[in-house]
Amino acid sequence: MANSNTTQERGTRTLSSFIADQIDDLSRSQRDVAQYIVDHLDEAAFSTAEELARRASTSSSTVVRFSQALGFDGFPELQQAAREEYRRRPSESGVDDSGPLFDLDQSPAESVIAADHSNVAETASKLDRGALEDATAAIASAERVVVIGIDQMAFFASYLRHLLLLLDLRVDVIAGTSQEALSRIARIDENTLVIALSAGRAHPLVSRTLKLAAHRGASTMAISDATLSDIGKLTQHRLWWSSSSPAYVRSHVGLLSLIQGLAHGVYSLDSDTFDDRIKAYRLK
Repeated sequence: MANSNTTQERGTRTLSSFIADQIDDLSRSQRDVAQYIVDHLDEAAFSTAEELARRASTSSSTVVRFSQALGFDGFPELQQAAREEYRRRPSESGVDDSGPLFDLDQSPAESVIAADHSNVAETASKLDRGALEDATAAIASAERVVVIGIDQMAFFASYLRHLLLLLDLRVDVIAGTSQEALSRIARIDENTLVIALSAGRAHPLVSRTLKLAAHRGASTMAISDATLSDIGKLTQHRLWWSSSSPAYVRSHVGLLSLIQGLAHGVYSLDSDTFDDRIKAYRLK
């Protein structure tokens, strides 16, 4: 059982809110675990410490130390708190849970598809309309957009650039540490909007770019699957997507849907102007 001090301190609060209050006091590796649990509560509730560690890109010993840093005796006690919160969520989430997509004996492939279906619903249910509209307006009004996405995020950064180029926006992508990429970072100024894409812990170059952008008066936006993401603290606009999956990689359907939603939102602000260009593209 969790010790009495932890129980009293938590009171009736959820594990997620308790973690959010304590995150600044954790080590960097423990913050990775904290971020993952908050955004993947179902996995924390029903996975082993080893499985959770693998998904959070850390070690099982770090998961145990994280549990103890919060005042629990170990991971089983933290997991019990996660299960208690998880059981209370269905009635509060507002997500339509009319039934499973597949039979209970679903195949591994079907389980991934089912998780993707849930991730789109979760991304939509937690989306703040005001934040989405503000982000759309920021993209539409920017003189120049720089999208930064490293490693697995490079594809999605390029896809967002593709969608915005169709609308004749000026867009650059930073997908690595090449000299050309660094020169694009050097050109960031007060007329630039920097959009950072991240999954889990952001690449160090992403954080450095956002800090430089803030120093130069540029607008900034974070699109991340971590509610407690470090880069979220560095940006003016923040959007979240759900990435839970039983697969060996994160689910990206929520991110893809969010990217397409943003691009279509920009299009809708002045569809008459964009229509001829879109029609010409479709004829190619």
